[in-house]
Amino acid sequence: CLIWTNAHVVEGADTVTVTLKDGREFGGDVVGEDPLTDVAVIKVQAQDLPTVTLGNSERLRPGEWAIAIGNPLGLDNTVTAGIVSATGRTSAQIRVPDKRVQFIQTDAAINPGNSGGPLLNEQGEVIGINTAIIGGAQGLGFAIPINSAQRLAQELIEKGRVDHAYLGIQMRTLTSDLRQQINSDARNNLRLNAEQGVVILGLMRNSPALQAGIELGDVIVAMNGRTITDAEQVQRIVQDTGVGESIAMEIDRGGRQLSLNVLTKALPQQ
Repeated sequence: CLIWTNAHVVEGADTVTVTLKDGREFGGDVVGEDPLTDVAVIKVQAQDLPTVTLGNSERLRPGEWAIAIGNPLGLDNTVTAGIVSATGRTSAQIRVPDKRVQFIQTDAAINPGNSGGPLLNEQGEVIGINTAIIGGAQGLGFAIPINSAQRLAQELIEKGRVDHAYLGIQMRTLTSDLRQQINSDARNNLRLNAEQGVVILGLMRNSPALQAGIELGDVIVAMNGRTITDAEQVQRIVQDTGVGESIAMEIDRGGRQLSLNVLTKALPQQ
């Protein structure tokens, strides 16, 4: 039997103890965990355990009912209810370290101890895995969409890890203030002409971006034919790109327009 939970719940563990609602306990082996998405899979040797029905998180709309189950502050099997407040929240928006997944926002009460528990719709189908709260805020809980969790869990089951595509860049959304700041800095030779896009401020050694010919000060203005206006767009496109796939980029380099193809690689394991 396989159990999906959060990577931060089992961080550093090879084995765990799984306690069911009826009090039965089982030893569990951590099949794999992915810190970049906060998804983990546990395997227990048990038969005929109760299972859940998975919903479709792609169909979620703000205002739909959301039900959270967990053990907040050690209070077993606590059920709270609210609504889906929003979908597609990024890690930057919810103030957690860079995660390669977008989140469901809910006002169902989620507290420390809810992590790894299910978020359900009114049909009792699992639509997410509860994962994060914003400290000091009320009515702001976040869950990993179940469609994303299912894809990630399958990769963990097959390989014990998740391979993420990466470019190897440090970037910032280009604003008029940032452009003026860079252009007026006598310590560098960068001159930005683009009105909008994402400016490259750092490149990792041997990275896909460096090997494709991207340089410091380049401004990404389009990717795969889509106009780029902020760094979150770049992150989402890379997130949706498979390892070894190519991304077509339009670059503004000091007023010159260039077309480059970046062949993604797997993000090195930490």
